[in-house]
Amino acid sequence: MPDAYQAKALIPELAGILIDCVEGGASVSFMLPIDRRTAESFYEGVVEKIASGATILFVAFLDGRIAGTVQLNPEMKPNQPHRADVSKLLVDRRGRNRGVAQALMAAVEVEAKSRGRTLLCLDTATGSPAERLYEKLGWQRLGVVPRHAMWPQGGFSDTTFFWKDLS
Repeated sequence: MPDAYQAKALIPELAGILIDCVEGGASVSFMLPIDRRTAESFYEGVVEKIASGATILFVAFLDGRIAGTVQLNPEMKPNQPHRADVSKLLVDRRGRNRGVAQALMAAVEVEAKSRGRTLLCLDTATGSPAERLYEKLGWQRLGVVPRHAMWPQGGFSDTTFFWKDLS
């Protein structure tokens, strides 16, 4: 879990993973073509959220390079002190099927529990490999919203919402 200063130094690598995932077809809020400046700008915003305490960034390494990342976003609302959102689980193509995503999600759960968060929520593109991963990791399917987002190459994507009780 890098702090804001450390995360800032990782922006070029993090941007590379975002680009790799979008170019690989991941529906993660970005459209093709995605350029390096767009990806770096996104992570500059993440660094600001880390500095404010709104986001906790997790980074996984393989062979000395970043292979994946995910964010834990604790809710700051007074009536939701027990909840947090998980977002932007990204694993570059060289890191897939090597346990990177599972390790990142396990770290998120440990950190969330240590902060008193017992309910986690996330969403993902319906039919994606991530959807199958979350089911395998014990996340509960809440439902599907049709045409909630778009695929990076265009065309609507349904979105599946999940939750997990950590208590």
